[in-house]
Amino acid sequence: MIKLSNGHEFEYMVASGALAFDGKGWLWERPLVWLGLIKPELFTVVIKTLTLHPRKGNLRWWKPWECVSLIPGGSVNKIGLTNKGIRWWCENIGWNIDYQKYPTVGSIFGDQDELVEMAEILNSFDFVALEVNPSCPNTGHSFQTTEDIIKMVKAVKKISFHPIIVKVSVDQDIVAIANGLEGVAEAVSLNSVPWKTAYKNGEITPLWKLEEKVGGGGGGVSGKPAQKFNWAAVNKLAVHSHSMPIIGPSVMKYEDMETVRRAGARAVSFGAIHLAEYPVWLRPWSIFTQPCKPTRFVQREKEEQKKRKEKHEPKTN
Repeated sequence: MIKLSNGHEFEYMVASGALAFDGKGWLWERPLVWLGLIKPELFTVVIKTLTLHPRKGNLRWWKPWECVSLIPGGSVNKIGLTNKGIRWWCENIGWNIDYQKYPTVGSIFGDQDELVEMAEILNSFDFVALEVNPSCPNTGHSFQTTEDIIKMVKAVKKISFHPIIVKVSVDQDIVAIANGLEGVAEAVSLNSVPWKTAYKNGEITPLWKLEEKVGGGGGGVSGKPAQKFNWAAVNKLAVHSHSMPIIGPSVMKYEDMETVRRAGARAVSFGAIHLAEYPVWLRPWSIFTQPCKPTRFVQREKEEQKKRKEKHEPKTN
């Protein structure tokens, strides 16, 4: 369990973008929410990352396979933070979220001045926290120094009314960032793993055509192929950072929750699990069954906890 300075407590999180810009799911997920098969209220949900200005990125809704590819056990994406900008979000989505029913985290990306401006704009919304994302694997974050990241997060903290979560990548100096933000950020989460980190033997990314066209690396790897890197990072942070609570990523099956907790995480995050299974043409139903898994996991765990509690409670006449 992670408890933020505003009193909000959580142990289950949905990663940025898995349930769209409002936490209620993408078009194919919304019927599942309506049917109660996905229950966003069980989670603290991070919305898809926003930028100050509209960002075209690489996603084209009529051909999403150009920047997102399923791989065995997970996915690789090179979306590039496609979004219509923070003012669009404020005018069309932000005011329509029931923040009391759905604990929601804002997520922002940009340079320091842009982050500060966005944080000030988002002060008008009742988020439980604000995630600062200086680690998207498709935006050249490796050019940012550790000092740059610490400085920009501190600048956001000065202006923001919300507790801050910092999102880092395994190819950054995660321990130095966490220690440098002690007393500033209240939790740390982990991003997808850069393709060239996950596949060091030179395997060609499924998104190689897009890589040749726009550069910037082979995409961010999520799911099982990212687990050994992200879970090692969780353990490294738990051992070497001073007091930063860690949100453990890459949960793909029920047992993974306990694994990532043993590594040192105090909350777990569900991201790539929402995507269909590879190969989708052999398992087309997984487009709808996969996004339901986090809800089933949480419900199962809560039921098991309830049974254990009842088993150990003394009986009274």
